[in-house]
Amino acid sequence: MREPPQAGCELRAGDLRLAVRPDLGGCIAGLWHDGVPVLLSAEPDTLRASRPSGSFPLVPYSNRLGYRRFQWQGREHQTAPNLGGSPHSLHGVAWLRAWQVMSLDSHALVLRYDHQPDAHWPFAFAVQQRFALTPGRLSMQLTMTNTSPQGQPAGVGWHPYFPKRSRSHLRAQVQQRWAFDEAHLPTLASPHPGIDDDIAHLRLDHCFDGWQGTAEIRDERFSLTLRSSVNRLVVYTPTDKDYFCVEPVSHVNNALQMVDPSQHGVVALTPGDSTEAWMTLDVNPL
Repeated sequence: MREPPQAGCELRAGDLRLAVRPDLGGCIAGLWHDGVPVLLSAEPDTLRASRPSGSFPLVPYSNRLGYRRFQWQGREHQTAPNLGGSPHSLHGVAWLRAWQVMSLDSHALVLRYDHQPDAHWPFAFAVQQRFALTPGRLSMQLTMTNTSPQGQPAGVGWHPYFPKRSRSHLRAQVQQRWAFDEAHLPTLASPHPGIDDDIAHLRLDHCFDGWQGTAEIRDERFSLTLRSSVNRLVVYTPTDKDYFCVEPVSHVNNALQMVDPSQHGVVALTPGDSTEAWMTLDVNPL
């Protein structure tokens, strides 16, 4: 087992360069192609937090956990605040914790985080995050294992940030979009024809169900293809930021508070069981 270098870990393949900060939630500090940012990117020694970054892992749940509470197997659980000003807890715990470097070479990196029950999540788990870089592709995999003596709910995903350019465009096939209430918690899913529009025209902070597993992102610099094994997508297009987010996730926002969480993507992990997902990003310069 190795300790992470202070300024992070770097992978290189062809014109692609990936910088990861294990100590900042196992986040991606930056991904560049020939010096041009593919994801929202900062030199690793200048990054101060995992939000925002190039991307960070979502474990053991994604998006909002409504009012920081949930029920599991007949027991009520409370989680601590983890984002100032929000009444909810967000994105799990792994993005706020230091990860350990398990292996590193020029093209691949494996990180691990071991969680012990605390105020933010009441169950023990271990998660491995794998990065692999080739000249045209970034590949990532998350594997979460229940190390608790009791069962626990689980979800995984990624939170990539993409630079907003003048011709940024998103195309993704989805089946439903979740509406949300004044607390930004999902209420109702309705049929949706899919996304095929310039980012400048989108006003989204929504979870989409029935995603076909591929999203195409194009601007004046790159044609990107994001693929994942999960079938839900969160899209965030703030008008006042220089980025937008396209997030592959395994469950619906706040699924833990729904009548049947398993119907909305939450996995029930018995002791020793694991759940995993993968994501790839193909990078083609224009």
